[in-house]
Amino acid sequence: MSLSQLKNYCDSVVILDTETSGLSFTGDEIIEFSAVKLVWKGDELRTVSEIDEFIKLSGNRRLDPKITALTHITDEMLREEGISKQALCVILAQLLTPRTLIVAYNAQFDLMFLFYLLQRYGDVGLLRNQPKLDLLTVYKDRFAYPHKLCNAIENYGLSDKVSNSHRAIDDVKATVAVMREMAKQKADLEKYIDLFGYNAKYGVSGKRISSVRYVPQGFEPGIPLYEKEGYR
Repeated sequence: MSLSQLKNYCDSVVILDTETSGLSFTGDEIIEFSAVKLVWKGDELRTVSEIDEFIKLSGNRRLDPKITALTHITDEMLREEGISKQALCVILAQLLTPRTLIVAYNAQFDLMFLFYLLQRYGDVGLLRNQPKLDLLTVYKDRFAYPHKLCNAIENYGLSDKVSNSHRAIDDVKATVAVMREMAKQKADLEKYIDLFGYNAKYGVSGKRISSVRYVPQGFEPGIPLYEKEGYR
């Protein structure tokens, strides 16, 4: 099964990932942004561009050594190779043309950071007006816990092709591969557009996105989220 099921919802697809200086979208910052843009060639999605940029930290801020150990991104790399936050907003404006489907693995996390960035330095409407697909939500409906990207890579037999390295560009390429395997497994990805699952115990992480429907989701697969009672 191809990804042609998504063609009615978008003219292009942007799969994105961020690495950040911490977990707080208001207190921490994006330090790496990566994306792959795909457009339709007939009924197939073809890659037309790849982006991978380091983002400079504000003022005299420095990375927590734990973040450097996880991502192998250093203060020197951000200082010497990083672009400004305003420059990242320009890139987002070029990527997110009308009718672009935004795809990420654990999209709520990345979108919170991007919304906050655009509120301060760009146009938050770039995100508001686009459909969104969270592949973590899809994966939780299909496989039992654990649900990290590395688990999806392993369960879809992709370990020899892509990796979950905690570098944004590697994780984006892995997410593209996972999305293609998900489409082969079951033709229902379009039903997850603007539908995000969340842990009922902890609630939605960050602010609710107005265009997204949020539904509690467990750790074991069962009734698809889009068929659960109360979903409209």
